[in-house]
Amino acid sequence: VQLQASGGGLVQAGGSLRLSCAASGRAFSTSAMGWFRQAAGKEREFVAHISWSGGSTDYADSVKGRFTISRDNAKNTVYLQMNSLQPEDTAVYYCARNKYSIIEKREYNYWGQGTLVTVSS
Repeated sequence: VQLQASGGGLVQAGGSLRLSCAASGRAFSTSAMGWFRQAAGKEREFVAHISWSGGSTDYADSVKGRFTISRDNAKNTVYLQMNSLQPEDTAVYYCARNKYSIIEKREYNYWGQGTLVTVSS
């Protein structure tokens, strides 16, 4: 299984970015997926996750109302639409595949390489 995250970059505060995570392997469509981030000098933190069908999602309080996670199982891709970005959103963003299909169970066993998002003030 390989996860390839892309879409990061430099954006001004208030701007938007869409991250993509392309997955290899047939298990993608039966796995919940998640986005995490790690800012410099901080621990990695949960951002959002989505069930195998896309029917259930959940977000960290810090991004609720600004970020939207979605997936296209036909393309083996999960997305993170990020709006109203703030400097505190600056981090390396990672996608991960959950061992389980539902978000109520969390065990992320495959991780992508990360994509850097930098938000300038």
